[in-house]
Amino acid sequence: MATATFSPHVSRHQKEILNRILVTGIALFVVILFLAPLGYMFTTAVKSDSQMSDPNAPAYWPHSPMTITHEGQEIPVFQVPMEDGEIRELGLVTRKRTESWFIDPDNPEAGEIHWVGNWRQLTPVYEPDAQWQNFPVAFEELNFLRLLRNTVIIAVLGTLGAVGSSLFVAYGFARFHFRGKNVLFMILIATIILPVQATLIPTYILFSRIGWTNTFLPLIVPHFFANAYNVFLLRQYFLQIPRELDEAAMIDGANPLRILFSVILPQSIPALTAVSLFHFFFAWNDFFTPLVYLVSRPQLWPLSVGLQKFNALYGRQPNMIQAGALITLVVPVVVFFLAQRVFMRGIVFTGVDK
Repeated sequence: MATATFSPHVSRHQKEILNRILVTGIALFVVILFLAPLGYMFTTAVKSDSQMSDPNAPAYWPHSPMTITHEGQEIPVFQVPMEDGEIRELGLVTRKRTESWFIDPDNPEAGEIHWVGNWRQLTPVYEPDAQWQNFPVAFEELNFLRLLRNTVIIAVLGTLGAVGSSLFVAYGFARFHFRGKNVLFMILIATIILPVQATLIPTYILFSRIGWTNTFLPLIVPHFFANAYNVFLLRQYFLQIPRELDEAAMIDGANPLRILFSVILPQSIPALTAVSLFHFFFAWNDFFTPLVYLVSRPQLWPLSVGLQKFNALYGRQPNMIQAGALITLVVPVVVFFLAQRVFMRGIVFTGVDK
C-alpha cells in the first residue's frame, strides 16, 4: 500500500501558519478583553433610564419595545404564537385577561386578529434605539468647554514646565562630571517613593500664606522644578547619544547650551514626547490636587473635579455618568493615538541603560 509523505518544508510552513494563527488569536483575545469595559461603557452611555431597568432588552446594544401607530395611538408589538405554530409580530389593540385583539403592522387593513390567552405572557418585540441625546445633555450639564479650558491650561503649562526643567537637570546628570553627582542623583530618585500625603500639609500652608490658593499657580508652578521620574527617563535616553557628537560640536566652538539645543534635543524627540505625554496625562487625570486648592472656585475646576460633581448629580443614572466620562476621554485618546509611534520609541529607548 502506498503511503503519503510530506516534505519537511511543507510541515515547517504549516507550523508557521499555526503559530501565526495562535499568536493572532491570543492577541485578538487580549484586545477584546481589554476593550470590553470600554464597549460596555459606550453601550451604557447611549441607553435611557427605562432601557437600563428593562431586564428583557438585549444587552449588546440599546433596544426599546417596538410600537406602531394605530388610530392616532402608540400600541406595543408582541411576538404572538398562532394556532398553526407560527409566531407573528402583531400590535396589541385591545387587551383583556383571557383574550386580546391584535393587528398586523404590515397589513393593518386586514382587520383585527382575535387571540385567546393572557397577553402579559407574550414577549415584546424590541428594536434598536440608541439615545444619542445623552451626549449633548452631558456636554451641557458638565459645562464641558469651561472644564476643558481649565484642564488644558493646567495640563499644557504644567507639561511645558515639567519637561523644560527636567531637560536641563537630566542633561547635567548625563553629560557633566561634578563631585557628589551620584549621591545627588540617588537622592533625586528616592523622592519618587515620597508619598504626596507627606508633603500635602506643608505645601498647602506655604501656598496659602503666599495667597496662591484658589488659583492655578499651585497646580502649575511646582512642575517647573523638575520631576525625578522625568529626569530619570531623559537621562537614560541622553546616555544613548554618543559623546563623540558632543566632542565634535565642542571642536566647532559650541558651548554646553548650544550642544544641548543643537545636538541632544534633535535626537531626543521620542524621549521628550514620552515624558510630555506622561505628564500631560497625569495632569489631565489629577483629581486630588485640584480638589484641595480649587475647592471653593468651581469656575476653575478641571474636568476631573467637574466630572465628580456631575457623577454625584446623576448618581442614579449610570447612563449619564458613562456619557460624561466618554466625553472627557476624547481628547486624551486623540492625543495618544496621534503620538503613539513616537511615544513607543521613547519608552523603548529610555528603558535601555548604557
